[in-house]
Amino acid sequence: MREYEPQWTKCDACNQMLYRREVERNLMVCPKCNYHFRISATRRLGLVVDEGSFVEHDAGMEPLDPLHFRDRVKYPERIKESQETTRRTEAMLGGKGIILGQPAMVGVMDFEFMGGSMGSVVGEKVARLAERAEEEGCGLVIFCSSGGARMQEGIFSLMQMAKTSAALARLKKKGFPYISVLTDPTTGGVSASFAMLGDVILAEPKAVIGFAGQRVIEQTIKQKLPEGFQRSEYLLERGMIDIIVERREMKKILGQLLAMLAKRMRPEGRV
Repeated sequence: MREYEPQWTKCDACNQMLYRREVERNLMVCPKCNYHFRISATRRLGLVVDEGSFVEHDAGMEPLDPLHFRDRVKYPERIKESQETTRRTEAMLGGKGIILGQPAMVGVMDFEFMGGSMGSVVGEKVARLAERAEEEGCGLVIFCSSGGARMQEGIFSLMQMAKTSAALARLKKKGFPYISVLTDPTTGGVSASFAMLGDVILAEPKAVIGFAGQRVIEQTIKQKLPEGFQRSEYLLERGMIDIIVERREMKKILGQLLAMLAKRMRPEGRV
């Protein structure tokens, strides 16, 4: 028996009831207020990479449980649940693809997999993408969507901040571009490491971008924060990101940036 699919959905931003198929035709963007719904890593990849060009790397890499962590359930059980839901082994999908004729290493985080949290496998995949971009002489594009470092791996997850940053520093030294795309949400240890290290930093409209949550910050500093704090528009005004790009324009902008930056590539980072 075919599983029932609801015909209507509610926009999280404007609270309007929307016909699901209309939203899907609009690339999961609200036709009323332009709110960008969260989408899976597979779907996002299909929107930006030239058809049939993507080759996934490290598809079988899975997390371990070095701390034997348990809260309500054991960590391996949480992993298994996310793997069954997303049909992925981890929160990062990475490999080589072509964007409007421009070769690039591409990584896409999936928020559906434990909130896109960064554990040892996600950090390793980001580092390997940077290393392969250096080896093959192409750019690197990473779509970020994460609640931060994965608490179930403790210090091992926090070490990925240094690991990914070092790998990207080596890529930068060689002169190959790294484009970071921030989607809703990009927070915690991911925003404090590879998400904000792009040579060019793009963001989708109204994406939440920051480190700690707004309520936590307000309780800490005992002050009311400005309206729209941590949204991509607020960060653009203050120079934290370079450009806000709508989903329908993302592939074109990425292709143009990769083509432009490829012409400036020189050994040892010289332009």
